Amino acid sequence: MLTRDDWGHLIPHQGSMCLLDAIVEFTAETIRARSDSHRRTDNPLRSDGILRAVHLCEYGAQSMAVHGALLARAAGHAAAPGFLVSLRGVTLAVSRIDDLSGPLEVFGERLLGSESSWQYAFRIEHAGIEIASGRAAVMLVEGPGMGNRE
Repeated sequence: MLTRDDWGHLIPHQGSMCLLDAIVEFTAETIRARSDSHRRTDNPLRSDGILRAVHLCEYGAQSMAVHGALLARAAGHAAAPGFLVSLRGVTLAVSRIDDLSGPLEVFGERLLGSESSWQYAFRIEHAGIEIASGRAAVMLVEGPGMGNRE
């Protein structure tokens, strides 16, 4: 397991905006993260005291950023900065998440990667039950990407 101290400096999400707490495991194609930030009162995505389920997309996107950064570090370089440009096929099984006890499990799977973009599928579970899933695309600004899957 990797704590935020191991990878937090590799991504642009800092302070309370870094929603993931630990990386449970990762491979060249997948990542599994854990988070309790949905219960924090200082979560910057809260509005009117509520953290809505749609924000689970950001948890999925941050798992992509961490995965890309860890793979880039393993290859001896830094991950290129990117912008989330698309969410597709998003399903949400709950309306809010701040009232969920226990950690969230965030799963990401790299579907495609190139020097200009990444595409991932993500899934978030709470207590072993899927509460969100979807696909996300990131356009990279510059630098080396993560080569296409064969």
